[in-house]
Amino acid sequence: MTKTDLWKNYRFPITIICAIIIGSIIGVAMGEKATVLKPLGDIFLNLMFTAVVPLVFATIASAVGNMTNMKRLGKILGYMLLAFVATGLIAAVIIIVAVKIFPPAQGVNIALETATTQEAVSLADRLVKAVTVSDFSLLLSRSNMLPLIVFAVMFGYCTGTMGENNIMARALSAFSRVMMKLVDLIMLYAPIGLCAYFASLVGEFGPQLIGAYGRAMLLYYPLCVAYFFIAFAVYAYFSGGTKAVKSFFGNILSPAVTSLATQSSIATLPVNMEAADKIGVPKDVSGIILPIGATMHMDGSVLAAVLKISFLYGIFGMEFAGWQTYLISIVIAILSGVVLSGVPGGGLVGEMLIVSLMGFPPQAFALIATIGFLVDPPATCLNVCGDTVAAMMVTRAIDGKHWMKN
Repeated sequence: MTKTDLWKNYRFPITIICAIIIGSIIGVAMGEKATVLKPLGDIFLNLMFTAVVPLVFATIASAVGNMTNMKRLGKILGYMLLAFVATGLIAAVIIIVAVKIFPPAQGVNIALETATTQEAVSLADRLVKAVTVSDFSLLLSRSNMLPLIVFAVMFGYCTGTMGENNIMARALSAFSRVMMKLVDLIMLYAPIGLCAYFASLVGEFGPQLIGAYGRAMLLYYPLCVAYFFIAFAVYAYFSGGTKAVKSFFGNILSPAVTSLATQSSIATLPVNMEAADKIGVPKDVSGIILPIGATMHMDGSVLAAVLKISFLYGIFGMEFAGWQTYLISIVIAILSGVVLSGVPGGGLVGEMLIVSLMGFPPQAFALIATIGFLVDPPATCLNVCGDTVAAMMVTRAIDGKHWMKN
């Protein structure tokens, strides 16, 4: 990696972080007078939320439509999905325990709009409302994101069954690219919008907000390191014993470093394929799992999703507790890591999904979008290395526990 490459890959997050820092400084200097800048931040939030419904539908329907074209090696794909969901579930449980022990926004209470309260309904009714709506027009609201995703998956699947030369599949792909171009256009305004928004927040609520971000990173970064060395060692040992552990850690350095430098699972794919080959993963396994894993298997993103949810609970003075809260957090985290990360811009969509499903006000999006930029490098590293160890576990399921010796 040259300095030019590093700047190219990190230019946008560095610009965003600098804008947030500048906004925070303006907020400290101006105090409550900085709230005059809030409309500039609201413009950014409104633009993002306006784009989210067509973005989610187009990108997910297009992605699923393309995925259903894969009709071979069903056994590999089945074990792959099992490994992806299982490791995502483990990551979600680990981060829930961590945030309970070390709350990322403890002692901070930002009195914006309060999160909406759910009316008392039966579990069955809540499940129905969570995944479906009573009218098509209700899908066109960011308040019904999960039903929209269910509809998009079904629509994408039906599109994929139409065979080759599918006009609808091509139209969805084009629509998806247009929506991502629109998001790219909106993100050009992000430095101004987030700078103004944080100037207003810090001016009104003081530096306690900045301390909350520091506390969140103090939790996330060490947890990523621990997950890398402990969880991946356990997964590798399960795949092939001590020899597999040594082979994994002996060959994973290049993908890990490349992922940190590029912040892209796709860009790291060639290096990761080479590492899997050196470890001994069969090419028919690595050739399927690593490309799909680069867009669908995101242990680091799962850790980040639960961190963002617990962060918002702390920011709004709510207790992150209760089995229902944990369950919906795990579902959203796995959805972010296994489904939405297969979508271009999945991180931003996942953050909007968190805000919508958890009932937080729109301003909460800017708060956790900032966390997204801060956690992206280590999250990408875990995502990439998790693909390799998942390929090793799938190899054990298909070729037996002695695959390393063979």
